[in-house]
Amino acid sequence: MKTLIKNIKELLQVRDIHIDKLEGSEMKNLPVIQNAYLLIENDNIKDYGSMMDCPSETAIDKVIDATGQTVLPTWVDSHTHLVYAGNRELEFVDRINGLSYEEIFERGGGILNSAKKLQETSEDDLYQQSSKRLEEIIKQGTGAVEIKSGYGLTLESELKMLRVIKRLKENYPVAIKATFLGAHAFPTKYKDNHQGYIDLLINEMIPAIAQENLANYIDAFLETGYFSVAETEKIMQAGQKYGLTPKIHVNQFTAIGGIKSCVENGALSVDHLEVVTEEDIEALKGSKTMPVALPTCSFFISIPYTPARKLLDAGLPLAIASDSNPGTTPSGNMNFVVATACIKMRMTPEEAINAATINGAYAMEVGTDYGSITKGKKASLIITKPLNSFYELPYAFGSNLIDKVILNGELQ
Repeated sequence: MKTLIKNIKELLQVRDIHIDKLEGSEMKNLPVIQNAYLLIENDNIKDYGSMMDCPSETAIDKVIDATGQTVLPTWVDSHTHLVYAGNRELEFVDRINGLSYEEIFERGGGILNSAKKLQETSEDDLYQQSSKRLEEIIKQGTGAVEIKSGYGLTLESELKMLRVIKRLKENYPVAIKATFLGAHAFPTKYKDNHQGYIDLLINEMIPAIAQENLANYIDAFLETGYFSVAETEKIMQAGQKYGLTPKIHVNQFTAIGGIKSCVENGALSVDHLEVVTEEDIEALKGSKTMPVALPTCSFFISIPYTPARKLLDAGLPLAIASDSNPGTTPSGNMNFVVATACIKMRMTPEEAINAATINGAYAMEVGTDYGSITKGKKASLIITKPLNSFYELPYAFGSNLIDKVILNGELQ
């Protein structure tokens, strides 16, 4: 099956050679071919170039005329909590009325509220709720997504979440990676017995999850009032014994030396980083750990934004992701993530698109197949509506500018 997209106004993120990640000033460069074509064969990108060199349509099965339209790789969302039960709209009102994230958590809201709902929800019901969210983000242009557990907080419920993620992976064309986040919060019964819960995580949950091959990564909420540096180190190291690479929540509200610890323990990514110190930047320099910002979380709960300019000016890479979850970011719309990164974090459109494609792919280890227009990679593409230029994507942040989404060569 061959599909030709012709008369493309702008073909974005063209990389003749695969690039793992972009750092610092490199992120300002977004290669573009004007008046281009792209040839898909089966599920892969076969060729691309100027319309002057466009192949004959004789042997083509399907032709898409993209006159006036922009084509770019689908978004790679490397940090989500897409599988959950119900929602937390009442906490939204609580925040409007002045309660902080910590105050809501202390009175049984937040993560513990979601855990209670999830424990009471059947696996099939959870799958149905989650599949609707997944279908929505596919329509919004996401072609690869990481999904975390963490709203179970018991062995049975964490397994339930991870089995749902596995079912989504089996039934949808989007690329999915799973992360075990049992260390999202301490359950009420372990509030004064942290070691007891950590023992449960290490001795029962991780081995059971590994036995069913349900996760790629391990995560923890490394934060004041949640999991300490020392506790998180134990969890990271236990996960690594079972092949689970760390991807860690860190520096959302406070900086307590967590980033240095994550780098030293081989974390693939450190996510949130609304608070960043000079020591954190030094720890990240020269490392293989990808900083990941979650700008729409900052937007929704009115906390500081990740200091993107500070990180990029220090020569570091940066990815952006949605943090889609019921409490602090009830949206997986990566178009809005890109726009918010530009508007609130002072990232250029080129930097934000790089952060949401190539660097996002690095942060969930799917870069060999996703994140750029490169021969041999999966034909997972966004075709926009007619645009003046791709700058309109973040500029017109409230408009749906997507015309078509192609995943693995197939129109969705």
